[in-house]
Amino acid sequence: MDQELYDLITKAKQRDKNAFEALVERYKKQVYYQAVAMLNDTIEAEDVLQEAFLKAYFSLENLKSPFAFTSWLSKIVYHLCNDRLKKRYKEKAVVSDWLTNKIESIQDSNLPIEQKQLEMDLYQALQSLSPEHRSAFLLREIQGYSYQDIAKIMDVPEGTVKSRIHTARMTLRNELKSQR
Repeated sequence: MDQELYDLITKAKQRDKNAFEALVERYKKQVYYQAVAMLNDTIEAEDVLQEAFLKAYFSLENLKSPFAFTSWLSKIVYHLCNDRLKKRYKEKAVVSDWLTNKIESIQDSNLPIEQKQLEMDLYQALQSLSPEHRSAFLLREIQGYSYQDIAKIMDVPEGTVKSRIHTARMTLRNELKSQR
């Protein structure tokens, strides 16, 4: 962690609004992409983005070390998204619009046909994963978190994370093979 980031986090913990705004600017894309990856919904991801930073601002005093800020923020996003996913399942209103929109945007793009097909197959295969498996997989493969960090973010043992990622990889491999 560079000194500038350490200073921003330290000042934000002391309720310096300018420092916190700088942190928001620095991390808003990461938070947004994590939320989109988990929720498959850009509008809900925007809501989570705002909610996550509000929650972070009002609970900064709970952050034990400035060095843990990034994983701490990811954990907040994970839990907010997970709560929304649980609510979706309880209401039995799982939305597949994201997949439809994604497929349409891929079809409308200027990518080669093989690339379009591969991306559509991958998005469809990702939908076959449970939210827990998809989240673990995306945190590892897209965001590059370590198993240990993912375990902290998801509040599960590291072995569970490894198992979920392994299962996700096998499921995706099988789904992609069956689509070919």
